Amino acid sequence: MTTTTNAPEYVGLPEKTATAKARAGRRPVRPGRVALYALLVSAALSALFPILWMISGSMQSLPELLKGDALLPAVPQWQNFTTAWVKGNLGVYMTNSVIYTLCAVAGILLVSSLAGYALARLDFKGKGVFTALILAVMIIPAPAMFLAQYKVLLALDLANTRQGYIFILITTGIPISTLIMRSFFASQPKDLEEAAALDGASALGTFFRIMLPLAKPGLAAVAVIQAFAVWNEYLMALVIFNDNALMPVQRGLTSFVSAETPQPQVLLAATLISIVPVVVFYLFAQRQIVDGISAGAIK
Repeated sequence: MTTTTNAPEYVGLPEKTATAKARAGRRPVRPGRVALYALLVSAALSALFPILWMISGSMQSLPELLKGDALLPAVPQWQNFTTAWVKGNLGVYMTNSVIYTLCAVAGILLVSSLAGYALARLDFKGKGVFTALILAVMIIPAPAMFLAQYKVLLALDLANTRQGYIFILITTGIPISTLIMRSFFASQPKDLEEAAALDGASALGTFFRIMLPLAKPGLAAVAVIQAFAVWNEYLMALVIFNDNALMPVQRGLTSFVSAETPQPQVLLAATLISIVPVVVFYLFAQRQIVDGISAGAIK
């Protein structure tokens, strides 16, 4: 009696055939791809080197830093950070910048979301002209508006005050933020608003309860962009403030630059401290940045 066994087709295949299939599954290494990766790695290292140099220099002594032949500090000078924070009043400047950033970003989000929704959904006379004016304001360089802004603050008795500086920061960030929010609201279907209207929801109720939650990626993108802009603002603070106790952190860093008593190691330590909140914020918000841009910021 003969027994027939149904063996799988791949049994008995020559080893050369299996090896050929394995090689066929591998993607060939292209010289162009290798060159691209090498270029990207070089660009990343060139971007990281100044940061690594700043970290190293912030922990060196002044003679060691001026000598410039040590990549790492021989003995870390941790007192540089204490000097920057206490003697340089960096804590005061950092607190000011946190206050300015939180208040300005909150105001920009509120105004730009309402204005963006109006431009995307409402039909009113002069809508095109209003949009063109927003674009025109964005073209004007910021320093060119300093004199007019300062005169407005003088008329409102807000010069050399926190409120006046925050007011200027909000007005500066509204144009681009409004256009970003407009693109988000324009990309949303109108069926949601029509359904809300049938349920008796008011226009503001529809905006705050339905449309605004849908625009979270846009809000996150605007918040990140404006938070960086406000934190790094420097020139307008010089125009508005004459009291050092009100200056933001970027202005405070210049207090470590002096021809009579140079302190570059303390300046590097202060700079390192000043970028920590920005780096932490970016690490938590980088996903929102990508989602915000891909969801409609460039539509």
